[in-house]
Amino acid sequence: MLLDLLKKRCSLRDFSSKDIEKEKIDYILKAGRLSPSGGNEQPWKFGVITNKDLIKKISNLAYNQKWINDANFLIVLCTIIVSDKRGGRDIQRARFPEFKDSINNMDKKLYSKLNQEEHQTKIPGTHMVLAALEQGIGSTWISYFKVEEVSKLLNLDKNCIPSEIIAFGYPKKKIKPKKKKSLDDIVFYNEN
Repeated sequence: MLLDLLKKRCSLRDFSSKDIEKEKIDYILKAGRLSPSGGNEQPWKFGVITNKDLIKKISNLAYNQKWINDANFLIVLCTIIVSDKRGGRDIQRARFPEFKDSINNMDKKLYSKLNQEEHQTKIPGTHMVLAALEQGIGSTWISYFKVEEVSKLLNLDKNCIPSEIIAFGYPKKKIKPKKKKSLDDIVFYNEN
């Protein structure tokens, strides 16, 4: 069943005007809430944007990607920055010991913004995308947007950074998945 969903998933930019039921939005959010995270930190917040004026403003802040305006709703995946006192830089120091001093000395604000990917908002986002598809709802990830301006627009706390946005809606036409590379092209065992 999961592989069937994964085979159907594709980026949808042509949404119908049909409203999505609140129960289905809640189902999608629950799938995100149940996602794993390092140390079970769950360092995220999910902003549900249904207001068409806000969607339009976010579309403009996403470098005028007009197709976003037709989405039924957006989920803004926000990273909650883990403080240095709680080990916020430990993972990167362990992964890249040759850059330990640079990591230690990097400005906190810059480090937090560059390191937000480590906080795993893509895991709940992926769960949400699959839960939506299970309900017949398509989606597309949006990474290309003005982070600071979206933060201000949504009145987010300084330790809450929008890391990704996902646009959701029912497809206007039948979804046509893209061809994927074969396992032989992407997998190696033990050594490359």
